[in-house]
Amino acid sequence: QVQLAESGGGSVQAGGSLRLSCTASGSTDSSNCMAWFRQAPGQEREGVAVNCRIGYITRYADSAKGRFTISRDNAKNTVYLEVSSLTPEDTAMYHCAATPFFPGGVWSQPHHFDYWGQGTQVTVSS
Repeated sequence: QVQLAESGGGSVQAGGSLRLSCTASGSTDSSNCMAWFRQAPGQEREGVAVNCRIGYITRYADSAKGRFTISRDNAKNTVYLEVSSLTPEDTAMYHCAATPFFPGGVWSQPHHFDYWGQGTQVTVSS
């Protein structure tokens, strides 16, 4: 079992930046791959970025390349998402997710992840 706790969301103006954090507790094997997803009101949950400890795997959604950076502190079992040049379209609930094995090219599909955090809200005003 894995428990995930996100933090770092908030309200920012367009052009601003945030650093989201997600700390996993419980089985480190089960949290090998940790990812960030986001879900805006009325929209489907979409994968943003994933990082796997084994194999040093990092992947980004096309929409996240260039503005989002995922990083990891293995000693703290914490994954970070730095988001910059925020726009109102980035407004969403950002969720952390974990799974033991990298899902490959379909990593951005939520059902491939076994554990989920409650989410942290990011609101960007124009």
